[in-house]
Amino acid sequence: MAVTSEATTLWFGDLESGKGTTSLDTSDAAEFPVSWIARSEGVAGKTNPEELIGAAHSACYSMAFSGILAKNGTPPESLQVTAAVTFQPGEGITGSHLLVSAKVAGISEEDFERLAEDAKQNCPVSQALTGVPITLEASLA
Repeated sequence: MAVTSEATTLWFGDLESGKGTTSLDTSDAAEFPVSWIARSEGVAGKTNPEELIGAAHSACYSMAFSGILAKNGTPPESLQVTAAVTFQPGEGITGSHLLVSAKVAGISEEDFERLAEDAKQNCPVSQALTGVPITLEASLA
């Protein structure tokens, strides 16, 4: 069964001086303030589309990798995944870097690296981001 998730942004004003809020409608879990300055320069207390993509990418990758590890017979004790999504004004999103630290018993370094790369290639958010480079730095803790 397909699941459709929704988010809504309400924006006021022009690009540079305007501001808005993005709401997670489906879950009703949060509402975030957004602005161009937060996107182009970084501002504490406000988010931007790239941070939200990073949240989606890190969550998706964590799920994909945990599933692949379990199918390998080596389910993870824990995964910590950070997705750093870079935005260059005038150019757009230039990449997503996945930084992974995992506790996985009974797995070789070679298998861990192979499965980490498999998860990167097959995570649905990675597949949605095929227009940008995705890099991976994974280590066993």
